[in-house]
Amino acid sequence: MTYFDNAKQIMIEINKAIIGKNQAVQKVLTAILAKGHILIEDIPGVGKTTLALAFSKTMTLDYNRLQFTPDVLPTDVLGFHVLGKDGGMNEFRPGPVMCNLFLADEINRTSSKTQSALLEVMEEGNVTIDGFTREVPKPFTVIATQNPIGSIGTQILPESQLDRFMIKISMGYPDILSEMSMLKGREKQKPLEILQKVVDKTDITKMQSLAEQTYIHDSIYEYMVKLVLQTRKHNFIELGVSPRGTIALMNMAKANAFMHGRDYMIPEDVKYVFRDVIAHRLIMSSKARINDMTIQRVVDSILQQVQAPKLA
Repeated sequence: MTYFDNAKQIMIEINKAIIGKNQAVQKVLTAILAKGHILIEDIPGVGKTTLALAFSKTMTLDYNRLQFTPDVLPTDVLGFHVLGKDGGMNEFRPGPVMCNLFLADEINRTSSKTQSALLEVMEEGNVTIDGFTREVPKPFTVIATQNPIGSIGTQILPESQLDRFMIKISMGYPDILSEMSMLKGREKQKPLEILQKVVDKTDITKMQSLAEQTYIHDSIYEYMVKLVLQTRKHNFIELGVSPRGTIALMNMAKANAFMHGRDYMIPEDVKYVFRDVIAHRLIMSSKARINDMTIQRVVDSILQQVQAPKLA
């Protein structure tokens, strides 16, 4: 079985537990292969935790989950040192973030200080406590969930923090047939119990490396940059995509090419991931609100305005 086949098999296994959400599963797997982090904004109970558990089991990842509440402190996430009788720091007690797949549940219910502590780990790939720095295990992915703004006890993630997530997606409610299938399946056994291990950590690291080596033609580099430039000068956008967002777009598109068994990128790879990578990084202008323009409509208009290259 090739590494390309492994990606397909992971999808097959996870779709046994997450029914009717093939696109969401594919996007999360693509982000993992792109070494990115995922933000899922959705109402409770649509399967976000099950999704993370399914990935951890199928990909043999060490998994931890932390329910974020207003009283969660940075040390509850990162860990802490235990002081000895002599006042020295004898032992490090690692926090739940020291794993391969960390589920930060309802991240927008905790304080800004705790949010920042987690997002620093996401960016740097290591934990610093009392001057001592420790790397998080590899591979390392954060799946964070947040309730829609307006829910009781939530606070908006600042734009600089949203920018740390490679993609932002929503799972949504299942359709009628999918929900019926889910109910029938639970009469026999729990969905997570039937999942088989497909790859291990070494395989994932290799798959990430292969995705990273995807060839990009100069015309597609230009296409990606032109798309991003449109976000910076669009009439309805106050703040466009940063260079970090451009890099995220490239890496996500590379991983999407890998998911389709190619070692080269085509314009469709960029188009497919563009909305999920870009939308949460934009700040709409007052003119957009007056004209009742949504972020999704603006993003779609940018895709239509910029001509995709035609590769021979």
